[in-house]
Amino acid sequence: MMISKKVKLISLLIAIALVISLAGCSKKAAAPEEKKGWAPQKQVTLLAVAGAGGGLDMVARTMAKLFDQTKIITQPIIVENKPGGGQVTGTVSFANQDAKNDHKLMIASTPFILNHIKKDGNSPIGPDQIYPLALLQEDYGVIAVKADSKYKTLKELFDAVKANPASVQFCGGGAPGTWDHLNSVLLARKAGADIKTMKYNTYDGGGEALTALLGGNADALTSDVSSIKQYVQAGRVRVLGVSSAARIADDEVMKNIPTYKEQGFDVVTSNWRGIFAGKDVPEAAKKYWSEKVAELCKAQAWKDELKKQGVIYVYKDAKGFYDHIKAEQVMYTEIYKELGMAK
Repeated sequence: MMISKKVKLISLLIAIALVISLAGCSKKAAAPEEKKGWAPQKQVTLLAVAGAGGGLDMVARTMAKLFDQTKIITQPIIVENKPGGGQVTGTVSFANQDAKNDHKLMIASTPFILNHIKKDGNSPIGPDQIYPLALLQEDYGVIAVKADSKYKTLKELFDAVKANPASVQFCGGGAPGTWDHLNSVLLARKAGADIKTMKYNTYDGGGEALTALLGGNADALTSDVSSIKQYVQAGRVRVLGVSSAARIADDEVMKNIPTYKEQGFDVVTSNWRGIFAGKDVPEAAKKYWSEKVAELCKAQAWKDELKKQGVIYVYKDAKGFYDHIKAEQVMYTEIYKELGMAK
């Protein structure tokens, strides 16, 4: 009997040891799978909330191309365009219909926040209704005049605006309240001018606005770097200032143009373009996309593409991008209130 009990005890101990051993093996086997985390398992869609051929479309198609070429993403990527309402149609659709879609990302720019805070913007979607993943690039603002203009500096131009706002005719490629318009308003505001009585003519795009300037139908043009560079090179316009924080040292055309700030106007602004995920996408997917976008933005191929396109390389991660949008929301809301255009 004593031997039988010993045999049973030994058998029990062996069984327990086997269970523990198998459990350990199971954990070791599962560990690599756990480390892998979330990754796309099917086709990915990049939504550009504007028509084909524009800046947002270019960002989306450049990302899709380089994600594939660099093999940062191995799943196929397609670009979807959803224009309408100055980005309102696409952003509202994305926020409402793709909040949990971890295989779809959205590309938007500054009008995303402007349409959320201005009276006629009609967008209920702000940075708290979707998830800002990363700021991808910026296009800085400029104030330009004809090459033979009497205005040689920003101070001369805005001294004239302050003395008599109606005496200086500005033009731009966007309606009142759009980014082009605000680029000039921010400077006039710093100069102490009456921004409500400024003269601003809107044209259907920067090309038409530039034609108006060159044709003598405006005194100054509010635009951006990528739109104006070729005309600076051709000697047809003179840029009085650029809205970047520092001179654009690595751009042969723009490197000698002084910033607004160094001329006494404490204004640093840009028309940014960024990428967003749905608000309710799982945290593992948000982490994955944040890391992959960061990897792409650090790649030389991405930087080379941006330089070729004439836009500025700037990267901010999810927190930096969110903070950037919220700061702009405060700044632009104040301006819209002064203009009587806030919600």
